[in-house]
Amino acid sequence: MYSIKELQEIISKEVEGLSLPVTPAELYEPIRYLMAIGGKRMRPVLTLMGCNLFSNEIEQAKIPALGLEVFHNFTLMHDDIMDNAPIRRGKETVHEKWNANVAILSGDVMLVKAYELMMQSPDKYLRPVLNIFNKTAAEVCEGQQIDMNFEQYKTVQVEEYVNMIALKTAVLLGASLQIGALLGNASETDAEHLYQFGKNLGIAFQLQDDILDVYGAPEKFGKQVGGDIIANKKTFLLIKALELADAETLISLERWLNTEVFISEQKVNAITGIYNQLNVKELAEAEMLRYVNLALGHLNQINIASERKQLLDEFANQLLVREH
Repeated sequence: MYSIKELQEIISKEVEGLSLPVTPAELYEPIRYLMAIGGKRMRPVLTLMGCNLFSNEIEQAKIPALGLEVFHNFTLMHDDIMDNAPIRRGKETVHEKWNANVAILSGDVMLVKAYELMMQSPDKYLRPVLNIFNKTAAEVCEGQQIDMNFEQYKTVQVEEYVNMIALKTAVLLGASLQIGALLGNASETDAEHLYQFGKNLGIAFQLQDDILDVYGAPEKFGKQVGGDIIANKKTFLLIKALELADAETLISLERWLNTEVFISEQKVNAITGIYNQLNVKELAEAEMLRYVNLALGHLNQINIASERKQLLDEFANQLLVREH
């Protein structure tokens, strides 16, 4: 069995060796730029972990894993345009460094490249792999659209929010594991359990991100703490606060949400105070743990020796002590 570090090194080599034409430079250079600034490479690593769970031979999963990483970065390139984000992983976003038209077109060719890489799955697995990839790619777009729709809504229900983060973030983690499992010759049942493990873990991961945005240490979180509060983002914490607040607290909360001119620190402190009063952090942590336990339940049902599952079990439990 490979360690996570070993799998990350394998993926890093695949990313470095990604073959792209030289010209036109404006089309391909932004792809090299975005792929080179890294990230955790979580999705392709999960693909290799999913394969390695069932097979000691992971060679057949390397190129499809790279395809999933290219697809993920394609979504980031387009998301950054939609969010008008200036920074990605501490560097200028592609649309800032070049322009929006370049970012759109480079993103488009990344999606084509992702399909080209997925097509290099062994023939016996190609149709099921592409079926999962197609379904997931559409769901990620659905999640992004729902997230943008939420900006126009006055209220969002917890179930709607969880569905959105499942589509936008969690299904790709699940699919990465499921595709890896199939490439490792897992049964459809075991591959589906691994998908559910990844999907539920992805939901927990995003719920923890909501918590860290408010309560994380700035030097460890790597982003502006309170950014979601400043942007009025409908996170689990805000949705629960709006649901639980009494009349007086609700007036105070809505005043902050509707005020267009404010001092960021004051707004963050005031809304964090309301969250503390309503214990929404504890509710979010309980919900996060519920999804971690759902994930581990699916992992337990996979019909393979428990020692082979240890790496995925550790990966899930690392989530509980994550600080960034």
